[in-house]
Amino acid sequence: MNIEESFTVLTFLYWVVVLLLITLGSLVCAALAFKLHRQAFAIASGAALAGALVLAAVPTPEGPSSFGIVLGMLALALAVIGGAPMAVLALNLATRGTVASGEHGGILVDTAGAVDNAVHEVLRGGLAIGMLERFAVTGAILAGFPEAIAVVVAIKGVGRFTELSSPESRERFIIGTFASLIWACACAALVHFAIR
Repeated sequence: MNIEESFTVLTFLYWVVVLLLITLGSLVCAALAFKLHRQAFAIASGAALAGALVLAAVPTPEGPSSFGIVLGMLALALAVIGGAPMAVLALNLATRGTVASGEHGGILVDTAGAVDNAVHEVLRGGLAIGMLERFAVTGAILAGFPEAIAVVVAIKGVGRFTELSSPESRERFIIGTFASLIWACACAALVHFAIR
């Protein structure tokens, strides 16, 4: 085997073993964290994504375009599925369990100024909104239109504006949004670094 053939084999191994398998492993851990609600799987998914990002940053020859397409699809799925457990992890670390969860995925807050000490649920539907947000952000970056992130954040902010009167809901909204956006951007960066 000459140098050119061995270089081709190394490039193939880099793409298959390092990028595709590590990204797939991160996706599997993210799916397990999503399904089982276990923080250990979320941490493992984040560690695998960080490892894939480091390896993708190493300059290597370009692989076949089919590998880039597969990596892009894996990264998009990882962004959509993995962002929810990572946002929950970030929220748990920030609030230390002091904010009660509602029946519909929101949080329970006291009604301001109410005589009867009523509690109501705000920020309902955050899981679905977060998935759509990460899909839009990752897709926009992969399509070469990162400016769309501003549109996504603006739409989300306007849609949630009326629910952000309590400090608990504002804090949860900001932390969840940042964690979700950072995860989506990291997944898109993996593809960008790998195919450049």
